[in-house]
Amino acid sequence: MSSVTVPKMLKDMHTGKQSISYVGCISQCYFFILFGGLDNFLLAMMGYDRYVAICHPLHYTTIMRDRLCALLVAASWIISCGGALLHTILLVRLSFCANNVITHFFCDLTVLLKLSCSDISLNELVIFTEGGMLLFLPLAIVLGSYIRIGTIILKAPSTKRLLKAFSTCGSHLSVVSLYYGTVVGVYFLSSSWDSRDIIASVTVYSSYPHAEPP
Repeated sequence: MSSVTVPKMLKDMHTGKQSISYVGCISQCYFFILFGGLDNFLLAMMGYDRYVAICHPLHYTTIMRDRLCALLVAASWIISCGGALLHTILLVRLSFCANNVITHFFCDLTVLLKLSCSDISLNELVIFTEGGMLLFLPLAIVLGSYIRIGTIILKAPSTKRLLKAFSTCGSHLSVVSLYYGTVVGVYFLSSSWDSRDIIASVTVYSSYPHAEPP
């Protein structure tokens, strides 16, 4: 996601011109939604991968076959592209006839909807339904994987198992906490964008790609 937002932000800081074209803004919004959805699915797949590695180590190569991994990645791309395209199509049908000042460092969908003078009820409905499913379904997979991992470890606790679990899941769990913690704080616990929201989002979107486990 940082590859979508940070280059434009750095260019604006260098030139001192804080503006973006309509097409550029819509494109930025599309790719941000696309990569945001893709990150959700990739985190879910990595969580399932950690679950198989710890809970079924002898069957890991049988379960996590190359074909299955390729299908999961392809499905993630298709679903993410479809979701981003749906939000973008609903966005371009709106009229922006009032204030065109974006109180954020990139063209975020929620911010753009606030600038519209058209009826955005359909956009909001899609965000809460389709967007909610694409957010909470991967999160449920991650939580389910770690709950299962914790249950297995607690059944027969040992230092070796704890060290293996920490070395296998530590980096992924840190990224999950950073990513979803920021999403919840910015989009669900905040009624409007303020300076703290912008700083938090800049931090996570800039550092998240570097923290993501291989």
